[in-house]
Amino acid sequence: MSGFAGLHHADGPLLLPNAWDHASALALAAHGFPAVGTTSLAVAAAAGLPDGAGATRRETLRLARTLGPEPFLLSVDAEGGFADDPDEVAELARELYALGAAGINLEDGLGPVDRHAAKIAAVRAAAPGLFVNARTDTYWLGDGEGTTERALAYRDAGAHGVFVPGLTEPRRTAALVSALDGVPLNVLYSPAGPSVPRLADLGVRRISLGSLLYRRALGAAVETAAAIRAGRKPEGTAPSYEEIQRLGGRTGEGRSWYG
Repeated sequence: MSGFAGLHHADGPLLLPNAWDHASALALAAHGFPAVGTTSLAVAAAAGLPDGAGATRRETLRLARTLGPEPFLLSVDAEGGFADDPDEVAELARELYALGAAGINLEDGLGPVDRHAAKIAAVRAAAPGLFVNARTDTYWLGDGEGTTERALAYRDAGAHGVFVPGLTEPRRTAALVSALDGVPLNVLYSPAGPSVPRLADLGVRRISLGSLLYRRALGAAVETAAAIRAGRKPEGTAPSYEEIQRLGGRTGEGRSWYG
């Protein structure tokens, strides 16, 4: 198995960092990450819009148009597909695939199982080459009830992988891996949860960083400004102006993070 799907069946789990713009995606790819995801929170926040409200279809497509041609595999966080109609979600998937996306992330928001399954099936039919990662929010928005039933329904609808953000308990993680019977389980990394090696031991095949990098970048920006205001030298590292300029090139040349 090759390509983006193959990364979910390698010796170790796919650690997927999530970018929010062109520079962040290229910087991550330059550090050896073969695939980069987008984060819907950052896309929404950058536009002054709420996350998870179906308000950022245009912004999501714009970012995919920017990142799709780049030399790394791209997975797009598309919330719930920005529509309840499976045909509309399928059209979005066609657009993303045409722009160069290798994968799409679709969340159920704890809505009707049948509706989300229909979206998955429609996307599979419309863009057969697109890796469909079906997210269920049973832990993100609830107490975990119904996780296995939803995961299996989405698997049976054609999802290539299942994403359960908020799932951190090792026993339940291992049980869901077993129930999925070879379909890759994706979890969201939590600094308070199991380590990457422990998740690998449990059978997790994809570990997403979600909005963590974006939130840490914002935190570092505020800390830097506050330190300078207080007369202190800022801590941490920062790429040079020239390095960022190289990331902004459109020719594909000279994009190494280190020059």
